[in-house]
Amino acid sequence: MAEAQRDEGIDLVYTWVDDQWPGYAELLRFHAGTSHDVNPNRTRDNLELLRYSLRSVARHMPWVRRVHLLTCRPQVPSWLDAEHPKLTIVHHDEVMDARSLPTFSSFAIISHLHLIPGVSKRFVYMEDDMLLRAPVSIADFFGEDGSVRVYPRLGRTARPARRDDARVSPWNAGLARANHLLDTRFGRARRGPVNHVPLPVDRELWRSMLEEWPEAAQHTRDSRFRRAGDIAPEYLYPHYALALGRAVAAPLARTYRDSYYFPLENRLWQVRLQHGIAEKLRPKFVTMNDNFDERPDPAVVSYVREMLERWYPLPGPLEKATPSTRRESLRASR
Repeated sequence: MAEAQRDEGIDLVYTWVDDQWPGYAELLRFHAGTSHDVNPNRTRDNLELLRYSLRSVARHMPWVRRVHLLTCRPQVPSWLDAEHPKLTIVHHDEVMDARSLPTFSSFAIISHLHLIPGVSKRFVYMEDDMLLRAPVSIADFFGEDGSVRVYPRLGRTARPARRDDARVSPWNAGLARANHLLDTRFGRARRGPVNHVPLPVDRELWRSMLEEWPEAAQHTRDSRFRRAGDIAPEYLYPHYALALGRAVAAPLARTYRDSYYFPLENRLWQVRLQHGIAEKLRPKFVTMNDNFDERPDPAVVSYVREMLERWYPLPGPLEKATPSTRRESLRASR
């Protein structure tokens, strides 16, 4: 089965947005209803993390067949070679109903991943703030029988009763809603969180999940921002797969050995400490979540930029060639 998966090819799917794109911030504010809706943590691209994520993939995940970037029209990173034969740019309006657009909800966007034209039967979904720090293989995502690899972590998630609680964040409300659906279908259980790592997706299993709960799926797809009643697909999916016997949970020790959560805070001492820990652990997966809020500290931004350049100094194959990137590539080849 492992050889069959390799022969078939496994794609990589990213979602990305840049709130500095002309007109985007104005559109977001026009539709926003709360201060939470305009929080820049989910739309800011000041570190160009996608660039470094793709560099990490080129180094540590070279077996990927094709990369798909799902974003809103007409956005494309200026440094990305959109004509590269191993890259597909997919805009929201190619896979989503016009009545649901524009949307600023990641829940709504990723509920359409299986509809990306030409995407492989099994693919890996990576958010643009996820990086690879060591080589990864297909076995880090899929079992030999095609089962999905799930990386659980310690903790509890929101109880189903809190799915409509206005005091709960939209993220936790999405988890509570998912837990309610899972309880109704498979029986009551306390489910733990899934770690922030790339998500292996079986396309038909993802479709099956959405068809299992069509009303919840449609409610989520119609949301411009995360709201009560939505599901968090990236949480619902692994627990759905586990309940069906289509996934295998990695031991907790493996989760904490192979993955590292690296929140980006406006505290230089903390970022330095996290950097040191990441260097010592050398995990396979690092997630650099933006927690800067309104104003990123320039000193922290500069430090992280320098760190990323040291980690991934060589331009990736999907970047546009420039005089500077040609010099870097030539220097590395000597």
